[in-house]
Amino acid sequence: MNGRGGAHEPAPRITRRGMMLLTLQAGVVGALGWRMRDLQIVQNEHFALLAEENRVNIRLIPPARGLILDRAGRLMAGNRQNYRISMVREQARDPEAVLARLATIIALPPEVQERVLKEMAGRPAFVPVAVAEHLSWEDVVRVSANAPVLPGVVPEVGLSRFYPDGPSTSHVVGYVGPVSESDLAKLEDPDPLLQIPRFQIGKTGIEAKLEADLRGEAGNQRIEVSAAGRVMRELGRVEGTPGKDLELTIDLELQNYAMRRMAGESAAAAVMDVTNGDILALASAPGFDANSFVFGIRTGEWNALLNDDHHPLNNKTITGTYPPGSTFKICMALAALEAGVVSPGDGVFCGGSTALGNRRFHCWKRGGHGRVDLRRSLSQSCDCYYYEMGRRLGPDRISAMAHVLGLGYAHELPIPAVATGNMPDAAWKKEKRKEPWTTGDSFNYGIGQGFTLASPLQLAVMTARVASGRAIKPRLVRRIDGVEVPVEPAEPLPVSERSLKAVRDGMYAVSQGGTAARSRIVDPAMTMAGKTGTSQVRIITAAERAAGVTANEQLPWNRRDHALFVCYAPYDNPKYAVAQIVEHGGGGSAVAAPIARDILLFALCGGLPPLEAYPPEQRKAIEEQRAAMGLAGTAPAGSDRA
Repeated sequence: MNGRGGAHEPAPRITRRGMMLLTLQAGVVGALGWRMRDLQIVQNEHFALLAEENRVNIRLIPPARGLILDRAGRLMAGNRQNYRISMVREQARDPEAVLARLATIIALPPEVQERVLKEMAGRPAFVPVAVAEHLSWEDVVRVSANAPVLPGVVPEVGLSRFYPDGPSTSHVVGYVGPVSESDLAKLEDPDPLLQIPRFQIGKTGIEAKLEADLRGEAGNQRIEVSAAGRVMRELGRVEGTPGKDLELTIDLELQNYAMRRMAGESAAAAVMDVTNGDILALASAPGFDANSFVFGIRTGEWNALLNDDHHPLNNKTITGTYPPGSTFKICMALAALEAGVVSPGDGVFCGGSTALGNRRFHCWKRGGHGRVDLRRSLSQSCDCYYYEMGRRLGPDRISAMAHVLGLGYAHELPIPAVATGNMPDAAWKKEKRKEPWTTGDSFNYGIGQGFTLASPLQLAVMTARVASGRAIKPRLVRRIDGVEVPVEPAEPLPVSERSLKAVRDGMYAVSQGGTAARSRIVDPAMTMAGKTGTSQVRIITAAERAAGVTANEQLPWNRRDHALFVCYAPYDNPKYAVAQIVEHGGGGSAVAAPIARDILLFALCGGLPPLEAYPPEQRKAIEEQRAAMGLAGTAPAGSDRA
């Protein structure tokens, strides 16, 4: 035997290839184990957070909008509960049928139903869509009582803007409306609040200009949602920060009185505190109801506003610009005195017209005023005197004084589109008209016509500066969230007191035997200084002048002259200044002066003034006027303004 039968078989050996495969398998298992450890332990919190975010949504809660108050704390713009109805398409199943049933319970016109169905079709089925707003509590109760037959209909309550004195304050306060695509396009980094459906922002006036202060900051609501995005329950809530309350310098009672006094006219009045620039009234008539715009104005109402020849949508006090007419003679007189081209006692002869080449520039008084000094030129509003001042001064010195008095300048106010007006100089005409300045241009400049334009606000500033001798700046916001807005100290005008005194004396003479004598204040404690103005809106031809100028009342309304008046009182201790314009009203002395006088008296007295402040022959008419306006009584003795 060879002995091989008892020998052991050799043990199998692992080949190199097998070793590689085992190593690879071990590496894969190790990597999987490491990854499982990483997911389950190291990144556990991260993935738990992602899962929570898939389950929990955060929604913004709109804050309450800040209030707008007058100087005495009276409400001008506020928030009130808004009962509304919304509908969820998914829950309604047949929205059209549900809307039809809802229309038998509350007013729901066919066009509204169509709008709701269209809006639902463009949104996910679980997203609520507003059906009706501004409902009464009784409407909400009826809808709630019929809930079983109104699947998907949800009564809600929120806040909406309202304006207690809408037509009276609409031009100052403005209004809010839903955010539009154009609103969002204007913003580089829009507030997430603006993405909320039907969220409202300021569109005009204070509401628009101080939107950032009034809006406030959003709160948030944590809600649990299903995989389809449906709300399951609320997990938490953080209320937002309300917007800031604004207290304006406006006196609401004075504002309302000015609007009532101008009823039926296309007119504007601006009232300023001469001591600090506070604007007490910015009244533009006719007004419009700002409440109509909050949730979208009806087409018929919108068209009526657009087609009204009195332009109720225009803020005439700050965006309207007009030739200032003879009210500009205040500026001309001051410029002439300061330039030394005339002294208060120097005379200029007025024969009814002034010749310039083959053209004649006429005075309003056909026969002329004879010899006129500065005081009489203002009291009688002599045009020929100011043609001569225009010739002596030239445009540059006139323009410079106009700017000193606040004309030709867009004053900083928190209202959009504050007008600049126009107080031209020679360079302006060269640039804009490509023509040199002429003496005829200076003649027109001298009487506030031609290229000259000013707003009622600017004329009020001019009057306040002449009355105070200081560069008073208009102010419209008094406090923000109870914190006083500081008043900048007004610097003295770069004008001599001697010149100011001469001009004030002439303005005083206007109401004491001058062109506004019928609108004088007879109470010695409230005597008034002022200046009438009549601004032409048409060209009077030589043929018409020869035949006799057509009276304003015989012309179509839109071709009649504008009537203007500026004034301040008391003369010896100025408190308030008023600028008044009545579009196409005719003569300033006959139409604008009585309105401005009444508004000024109301400001001085803090209410209806005593009849003794009026000339005796007018007291019965004033009583009748008050009765027609629905007003009665007088201000209490010793009343004063806050």
